[in-house]
Formats: sequence, structure tokens, C-alpha cells
Amino acid sequence: QTILCRLRSFEYSQKNAVLVPAAALGIGGMLVYWLRSRHKIKAIEMGDGWWGPGERPLQGKEDESIRPFKIETSDKEIEVPVAGMAAFHYGFNSGYLQKVVTYWRNQFDWRKQVEVLNKYPHFQTTIEGIDIHFIHVKPSYVPHGRAVRPLLMVHGWPGSFYEFYKIIPLLTEPARHSLNEGDVVFEVICPSIPGYGFSEAPHQKGFEAVAAARIFHKLMNRLGFKEYYLQGGDWGSSITTNMAQMLPQSVKGLHLNLIFVGRQGLRRMISVMLGAYVPWLVGLTREDVQRMYPFIQKNIYELVRESGYLHIQATKPDTAGCGLNDSPVGLAAYILEKFSTWTDKSFLHKDDGGLESKYSLDELLTNVMIYWVTSSIVSSMRFYKENISKDPTMTANARARVYVPTGIAAFPQEIVHTPRTWAKEIYRNIITYSYMPRGGHFAAFEEPKLLAQDIMHFVRKVEQL
Repeated sequence: QTILCRLRSFEYSQKNAVLVPAAALGIGGMLVYWLRSRHKIKAIEMGDGWWGPGERPLQGKEDESIRPFKIETSDKEIEVPVAGMAAFHYGFNSGYLQKVVTYWRNQFDWRKQVEVLNKYPHFQTTIEGIDIHFIHVKPSYVPHGRAVRPLLMVHGWPGSFYEFYKIIPLLTEPARHSLNEGDVVFEVICPSIPGYGFSEAPHQKGFEAVAAARIFHKLMNRLGFKEYYLQGGDWGSSITTNMAQMLPQSVKGLHLNLIFVGRQGLRRMISVMLGAYVPWLVGLTREDVQRMYPFIQKNIYELVRESGYLHIQATKPDTAGCGLNDSPVGLAAYILEKFSTWTDKSFLHKDDGGLESKYSLDELLTNVMIYWVTSSIVSSMRFYKENISKDPTMTANARARVYVPTGIAAFPQEIVHTPRTWAKEIYRNIITYSYMPRGGHFAAFEEPKLLAQDIMHFVRKVEQL
């Protein structure tokens, strides 16, 4: 009994050796913040500035005269203004937009791109009163004795089924692309979310991710599949997560390249506070620290900078949507801006948004045209309103956990980084968690080979369970 008491005392002292300094560090940090916030200043410095072209003139050389002014008009007012050195800091650079529009008018061949779109088999089927569009691609050759795994891949906004066109052949014919020896082969199903592209928009209010998840389960069942793998990012991540929560017995595995962990609390706050100093104590890795800190800059400032669209679409989507539906140039600027900074945050500083360093204008404009010819920008934006208008923490799917085998590909330029230890709060059966070497939000579109390799690695692990 004495030995047990001593052991317990030793364990207690060991815990104190870690917890007491950690608590002291957290309290000390809060105290320093409080002391600094108490320091008040009576007036802010006025300072000075120069916002004109070139260098500031010498002291006293600025023209300070007051001159009469009259509003006049001319034909130049209908031309797109050039924003000078703004790069993408204010949104889509209007100077570069002129180049995109010129290419769109004079060189882009929509009929040719329609042929590209039709290289894979397209189908429609009516589920719950609306027509659901999808492509279904089967491997042209299956080695003897190999099983073909069905894989449902779901896009997000402002993407479309077209995002997957470069990754599909890697998944359906991996041996031909030197990815493996054919041990993992897929047939790929890529639906359009209702209200996006060629899927009919819902005619009733309330269509959200759970409804889309149910429809896609019905689609897979209609195609004759009892078990299948799921993959998604952006809204595709939410929808496929809901599918895994809804019918876990049908989902062999769930692979995601973006995860949403909305729950906050004291534990998360402590994790954030201590993570920069003692990451091992709260389950963070060095790579997590590099991607997450400075925390305020990377998780608040950058997120606010990139999420203005979300507030509009989650509250009054039709106001902006109707304008975009009436202007192809406006639609292109609104959509393509996301393919810049969501691909790489540093592209904010480039005059062309870095767009053509990762994609071709034909690829980007094909995605825009899918929204334009189907007039689906408004209904796609409404999906935000339907999902975010109510408290997301109170829904059944927010309280449910995911127990199916899960694989996560964490791309370094993703809008937010979620470490494995946070992801485990929702996804309780993480089989693989990969820190991807490069890439951003549109993983299948930008880095198809990297994503395909990670999906295959995940599926191999699941098949061995």
C-alpha cells in the first residue's frame, strides 16, 4: 500500500512538473496582454504621407492651390479602369482582367472546350424531384484479379465537376501514368452539387449539405454500389463528411483535402496559447506550428481577408448573384480571384494573381463558362445561405462524430490548417494524415498527381485493415 501511495505521489508530481509550468505560462501571457492593453495614449500621431505617383516632392513643393472642378463625361468612362500597382490586394486586378477578357473574346474556343468536357460520359438522373448531373468514368483496362473500387468525388465553390478532369485518368488508369502497378484502380463518379453547373437547382428553401449527402447516397445506390469511397474538399468535404455520418456502413473510407472543425472552447484556447511555445504538450508537430503561427495573422487576419465573399453569400446571395448572372466579365473576376489567392497566398502580390503559373486560361475560363451557360452562380451562392443561416453547432451533423476510416491530405497553401490532433475531435478513425509538400485549395485541379497518390496510399491502408 505504501508503494502504491509513493507511485501515485510520483505520478502526481510528474504531472505537476508539466502542468504547473504550462498553466503559469498561460496565465503569465494573459497578464502581459492585460498590462499592455491598460496602457492608454491621449492622442495618435498625425504623421504624414504621400499617395501620388512617383516620389514625394521636396518640402513646400506640393501644389496647394484650390481649383474649380466640373464633372464631365466621355466615352472613356465605359472602359475598364486600370488599377496600377494594386496587384490582387483589392481583389481581381482590373489591368490583368483586360487581358483575360481579350483572350476570352478572341482566342478562347468554347466549342472546343465542350468537346473536352464531353470526353467523359455524362449522365442525369432525377432524385428527390431535381435532375442530378454526374460523370461516371470506368477504367478501360483492369488487370486480372484486381478489384475496381468506386470513388465518389465532390467539388466545392467556385469549382465544378471539371476540377477532377486531370485526376480522373490517374485514378482509373494508374499504371499507364506510372503511379503504381495497378493494385489500386478506381471507377470515378463526379456529380454536380444541386444548383451548380448542370445539376438542377432546388425549388424549395432549405437545401443544404445534409440534403446533398442524402441525394448522393441515393445516386450511388442507384448506380448499384453498396460500398464506396468518398473524396472531397471545400463543400465537397462537408457533403462527404455528412455522407459518412449518415450511412457509415456504406462508406469504406473518407478522404478529404480540407476539414472543418468548428468547435471552440477552453481546450482549443489552451492549445492555441501553448502551441507556439510547447507544441508537443498539446499534440502539435513542428509542421503544424510552421503552418499555424503567428496565429492571429494566419488564422484571423488572413481568414478575414479571404472570407468577405462568404458573409455576402451566407446572408444576401441574390444581391451580388443577380449582378454576376448579368455580366460575364463580373462573373469571371469574381470566380477567378479565388483561384489566385486560394491557390497560393503569395499570389496576392502578383499583378496577374499568379493564375497562369498553375492553370491555363482555357482551364480557368472553362470553369467560368460552366457557371455562365447554366446561369448557376445565384443558386450556387445560395448554398452558403442554406448552410450557414442557422447556428451550425446546433445541427445533428455538427454533434455527430465520424468513425469510418479517414484520410486527410493537408496542403500547405490551404485557406486554414487543421492539425491532426484537432481533426481527431470529429474524425475518430484517422488512418492517414499527410503533410503535402505543395498545393492549395483546388488540390485536384492544381496538383492532381499528389492528390491521386495520397488517395491511393489511403485506400491501400484501408484495404489492409
